[in-house]
Amino acid sequence: MRIFDGKNLNIGYTHLNMQLYQTIISSPIGDLVAIASDDHLVMLEFADSDEFTEKLVRFPDATSETNILLKKIEQELGEYFEWTRKQFDIPLAVDGTDFQKDAWKWLQAIPYGETRSYGEQAKMISRPKAVRAIGGANHNNRIVIIIPCHRVIGASGRLVGYGGGMERKVWLLEHEKKHR
Repeated sequence: MRIFDGKNLNIGYTHLNMQLYQTIISSPIGDLVAIASDDHLVMLEFADSDEFTEKLVRFPDATSETNILLKKIEQELGEYFEWTRKQFDIPLAVDGTDFQKDAWKWLQAIPYGETRSYGEQAKMISRPKAVRAIGGANHNNRIVIIIPCHRVIGASGRLVGYGGGMERKVWLLEHEKKHR
């Protein structure tokens, strides 16, 4: 039996042969690269992160043209950074293992301004011993901020690991904490 099924979370699944568009979105913590189809966001990553190139290679045909969805993503991120948005309405398309998808769905259930441990995340998807695998799944998250892996911390309460860099994780957590 699953404790958390993610039914109300907006994670879709990627489809082959869809046209992809990309844009750079400026933010207070650095440029973000957004890649989307006409219907779903498929990647949002810090342009200077170590994982960016590794994740971008999955989308070699993304054109530098923009579309309505990319404009909506830019608007919603702007609202997030201005403290007028706590939840995103952007439809997402992710691909990964069933375990990764469960982990990413659960990340979206962590309330704005709160944190959870990797162990809590593992328990919520009914895999309490899979703490290291949760860390791996979060590392492979290609949609930062919207799938908020920055809200996951170590069991001791200490901040650990973030692909965008620890300074960004600290900034995001403080940003959300100020305006819960």
